Amino acid sequence: MIALARPRTARFALGVLLGAVATGSAVALLGVAAWLLAKAAEHPPITALSVAVVATRALGITRGVARYLERLVTHDAAFRTLADVRVRVYERLARTEPVRRFRSGDLVSRLVSDTDATQDLLIRGLAPPLVAGLTGGAVVTFCTVLFLPGGLLLGAGLLLAGVAVPLVAAALGRRPGRRQARARGELSTALVDTLYGAPDLVAYGAMDRAVRRVERADEELTRLARRDSVLMGFGAGATSLVTGLTVWAALLLGVAAVEGGTLHAISLAVLVLTTLASFEIVAPLPEVAARLGAIRASGERLFGVLDTPPAVTSPRHGPAAPEPEDSGLRTRALRVRYGVDEPWALDGIDIDVPQGRTVAVLGPSGAGKSTLAAVLLRFRDPDSGRVELGGTDITAHPVDEARRFVTGVPQDPHIFTSTLRENLRLAAPSAHDDELWRALRRARLAGEVAAMPDGLDTEVGAHGTRLSGGMRQRLALARALLAAPRVLVLDEPTAHLDPDTRDEVTADLLTAAEGYSTLLITHDLAGLDRVAWIYVLSEGRVLQQGTHEELRHREGWYREALRGLGRTS
Repeated sequence: MIALARPRTARFALGVLLGAVATGSAVALLGVAAWLLAKAAEHPPITALSVAVVATRALGITRGVARYLERLVTHDAAFRTLADVRVRVYERLARTEPVRRFRSGDLVSRLVSDTDATQDLLIRGLAPPLVAGLTGGAVVTFCTVLFLPGGLLLGAGLLLAGVAVPLVAAALGRRPGRRQARARGELSTALVDTLYGAPDLVAYGAMDRAVRRVERADEELTRLARRDSVLMGFGAGATSLVTGLTVWAALLLGVAAVEGGTLHAISLAVLVLTTLASFEIVAPLPEVAARLGAIRASGERLFGVLDTPPAVTSPRHGPAAPEPEDSGLRTRALRVRYGVDEPWALDGIDIDVPQGRTVAVLGPSGAGKSTLAAVLLRFRDPDSGRVELGGTDITAHPVDEARRFVTGVPQDPHIFTSTLRENLRLAAPSAHDDELWRALRRARLAGEVAAMPDGLDTEVGAHGTRLSGGMRQRLALARALLAAPRVLVLDEPTAHLDPDTRDEVTADLLTAAEGYSTLLITHDLAGLDRVAWIYVLSEGRVLQQGTHEELRHREGWYREALRGLGRTS
């Protein structure tokens, strides 16, 4: 996590230097004030005190200005580093596949709380120890020159308060810190699940259980926060104890030295008050150490996102895009699996989607249909084999280029909480209204939109809740058509629709897709009499292939499925 701040090393170094000046000025201010008061008690000429008076004013001003500049510089560097980290996280998530590996609430916690831990580490965990090392060394050196036993005593006290106490606090806070990070993620997950699932929870009478889950997660986080406060209190109390003992010991040694004639009384005042002020240097360290466990756990969760291995490799530069007249798609010996010990999700399949034709891939759940869609839409790489567009392997293109060529409608398309216009322009930000209406007409949605009071400016609600299921699918298809792809992939586009709506939407989708090289991935047999060729998958292999007429007269899975629906005639 510290390495993330490497581009800001110079800024942090300046901040540490300014922090050392501010802390050193505070200690020196009390030391000079002690000398001034003790010297004034001897009633010297006013000129003998003028330098100390000026120094006191100068140190007071320097302390405030240096502290302000230190906060300004270190916070600026920390916030810039935090911005860089957030960019890295969002760039990683922009590749899509890490999003699917985490629960939504837990991912939110990683994006917010765990990412912010970088800032806590840099501001509270990195700068104070370095400042303490610089300033503490200088103060101990001064006190040692002033009075050797007092300097050694101060060094021992600072080591106890600045090293031993923080180490104990860090050891005590390691496990609670990890549990606190997990508890924060659990609370976020429970809360997000309850909010998003509220309609279903209410419908099935499960809202009380969901609320109790949120309450239990909150109670656990509160309990851990109380323990965290106890650790903070321990650190503050232990530091105060060490401070008091060190000051008393310095006073006793100093008084004995004054009585023995080896130390002047004014020097005693300077020594004692400088010793007292010196513990301001190490005061922040126990609290920081107690939080290191939580910061480390947050860092591990953050890097759990950043270090997720990519499922897709993207070359920086690829060959030229296939010419528009050559947009046929085919797979050759395509093999994919999700782990070295996992079975093959796709096991050597060959599929051809001729230019301008519609081809269907169907089969039971677990046949490999969704994996095929993920490979074609470049959400994961094949383990072996090729996916060719116009004779060129699409994995040779940068991912964004490949997705320009091949796009489509996913099984559960995301509709953003905005207007119809903005949801459509996601695919073509510069599209004019005429282009939007043209895409809506092709998707058979223009009539419904025109009937809405606000037309394209109609708000669709959260996740498109103001639209019917069929309208959401048609909107997603219109958005895909606006992207002007070479190949359309329709992945289970009617999976969540009732039978009547499903048949209607399937007919509309196939009509809208005419002229495109289209791959319809489905488990539903409606409308397959309109496609040019059908592939039946089972356990990652092509079980059957042919036209609708050929397959419905041939013994096998397709004929049995039609017979089960009463459509064999």
